[in-house]
Amino acid sequence: MREPSQNVTVVTLLADPDAPTEIARRIARTLPARLADKSGQGRRFDVEVVSEPFTAGTEDLSTLTRRIMERRRAENWDIVVALTDLPLHSHGHKLVVDLSHEHCVALLSLPPLGGLRLQTRAMRAVEETVLSLASPRTAGAGEPPRRQRLGRFVSRFAPVHQGPIGADETADLRYVVSGPRGYLRVLGGMVRANRPWRLVPGLSKALAAALATGAIATVNSTIWSVSEALSTLRLVIAMVGSVVLMIGWLIVDARLWHRPTDASPEERKRTSLYNASTVMTVGIGVIVCYGGLIVINLVSALFILNDRVFASMTRSPLHAADYYTLSWFVSSIATVGGALGSGFESKEAIRAAAFSKREQERRDTLRDDHGDQPSK
Repeated sequence: MREPSQNVTVVTLLADPDAPTEIARRIARTLPARLADKSGQGRRFDVEVVSEPFTAGTEDLSTLTRRIMERRRAENWDIVVALTDLPLHSHGHKLVVDLSHEHCVALLSLPPLGGLRLQTRAMRAVEETVLSLASPRTAGAGEPPRRQRLGRFVSRFAPVHQGPIGADETADLRYVVSGPRGYLRVLGGMVRANRPWRLVPGLSKALAAALATGAIATVNSTIWSVSEALSTLRLVIAMVGSVVLMIGWLIVDARLWHRPTDASPEERKRTSLYNASTVMTVGIGVIVCYGGLIVINLVSALFILNDRVFASMTRSPLHAADYYTLSWFVSSIATVGGALGSGFESKEAIRAAAFSKREQERRDTLRDDHGDQPSK
């Protein structure tokens, strides 16, 4: 246990494993100097990162706040800021940050910070949260203590505003996002937390099937004739259809679709948010795979196609555009083959690639509560 010091304020970033811990560690490198510079009066800060799954099994704000307070008391930390990549909800709004100045704890949800410039926004949010918790609590006679508001973090250009707090809640300052801009910001943050680029190596068997399908299609003279005759509109339709088929197949086959646990409007909104993030996460991963297939098939076409052979099969000369047209069409065919090949993937491997660690645990908890065990 660390002994508190009058000269040094101990700030602990209690972070969920995976992405929140990585963000917290990057913040901790420069946060002490930034806090000392902003607070003035020669005050020093000691920032440490503790990686711990404090959100395991619950999204209830009261429960999470109690856990954070218990950890602070047990370790004798001065200030605790907890970071999670789970989207949290409060009174119909999506929570950004909860502060309790009395207990010197705060809970920060990363998804409402958005999918772009996340590290910068997280640094600003943590910095202003710590400064608010560490600020002197002055009050006049018979007046409640004045809480330092979060200034730069809540700019007029961001859909962030103060949120309502219940009489029985521990928090005394809360910021939330709402409205269409807030919804899109949370959605972008959830997709960022899922890190969709991890889906590419997670679909190794599907990619192998797609590459094999593409190789066979590239040497098929019938495919040459069909691709040469297709219009741009038909090529676009083939591309969109194959990508949508792949997305739908992965979501259905791996059982990624989330169903509401009850009929309340709040639960339906939450379910739609999770499903929208799933579609976007899988969609980005599939589009990245499609782009990779185009490059590989283009290289194959440049190596395989021969002017005389092509002209004899299609009865038209080989032009530079034919290489791109063939690779584009073959990629659509290969993507359909990849969708079939994804059936050989482990469902758990696909879920692990499609969701963040917290999101996986949340869905596993829901399945366990409802007796719905996923198939392997």
